[in-house]
Amino acid sequence: MISLVKAPDPRLRVQTKPVKKINPALKNTLKEMVKLTKTFKDPEGVGLASTQVGLDGRFFVAKDTKKFISVINPKIVSVGKRTKTYFEGCLSVPAMWGEVKRSLNIKVSYQDEEGNQKTIALKGVLAWIFQHEIDHLNGTLFSDRVLQQKGKFYKFTGKDKTGTDIFQEVTI
Repeated sequence: MISLVKAPDPRLRVQTKPVKKINPALKNTLKEMVKLTKTFKDPEGVGLASTQVGLDGRFFVAKDTKKFISVINPKIVSVGKRTKTYFEGCLSVPAMWGEVKRSLNIKVSYQDEEGNQKTIALKGVLAWIFQHEIDHLNGTLFSDRVLQQKGKFYKFTGKDKTGTDIFQEVTI
């Protein structure tokens, strides 16, 4: 059974290694990662990288609208010029959020869980998820991006009477 690794665990800083062989054990790990990601509801889990479950292979799972996809040995082939600042969080850094600027459009290549090579253009939320998860595979957390970009950090402090999330800016 796999479990979520949380900061400051050093396993989140691992530079992952390419997957050489897609075997039943890897496929099972990917299924377990999807199950674990689905358990996070508030905030919703939309992606999970191998480092977040203490592994060092180059793979992650990501939610593509309604279903999860498995992404093995991903590479960002190109990035668009247009960027957007996202209010970003991470399952491995609970209750912390920050402003992260990322490309709106990217082109990626990867293998699916059957070993098929794919090269696709992504935009919007899925492009953002891929960039966040690939950062994990390179040992980078969203908080590193916030600091690099001189963005702001926020701490989740609870909900108001209407159920709206309340955040407080924090200084790091």
